[in-house]
Amino acid sequence: MDEIVKQIYQGIIDGQQDIVSNGVDAALKAGVPARAILEEGMLAAMAEVGRLFEEGECYVPEMMISARAMKAGLAKLQPSLVQTNVQAAGAIALGTVKGDLHDMGKNLVGMMLEGAGFKVKDLGVDVPPETFVAAADEVDLIGLSALLTTTMGGMKKTLEALDAAGKRSKVKVIVGGAPVTEGFARLIGADGYAADASKAVALTKSLIS
Repeated sequence: MDEIVKQIYQGIIDGQQDIVSNGVDAALKAGVPARAILEEGMLAAMAEVGRLFEEGECYVPEMMISARAMKAGLAKLQPSLVQTNVQAAGAIALGTVKGDLHDMGKNLVGMMLEGAGFKVKDLGVDVPPETFVAAADEVDLIGLSALLTTTMGGMKKTLEALDAAGKRSKVKVIVGGAPVTEGFARLIGADGYAADASKAVALTKSLIS
């Protein structure tokens, strides 16, 4: 691995935004291909952060800091990726369902998915079913988040709205959030459930591949 790419990799794991941003600039200037910076530096680092989280060696705050560092580097790298036609791994729409204003979990999932090479469309919080239905034309997968037991019903309503609009078969739907369970996901007909951001990335990869 190129020495500058190694610095980017370690900078993401350590959550050092400046090192990552400056490293991307330096790597591009040195002629390192954008794809190598993305795959060997950034995606590999976020995969390692996910592994560390799974094994209990890092926690949500560290994962969030790493994801922010990756995002800073990705902003620098994006123009070069576009020029070299590097395709995103897939397109995802994320939102917290109608009536729920919590977004920390959703935001972390979005950053982790971007770190895994996906194009993420963040629909925000308090998102009505029709907004998810409209987004279904532009993405491969929709992620629904809820942090309140009182708003979980919004997930079922969204799936019903996708079905009524004839779009359910076009898009995968995953659900998550503190009160949500695997059993609830099955009950409402979602394609999957993720207990945390790291598992959401693994689930998305498995559904889109």
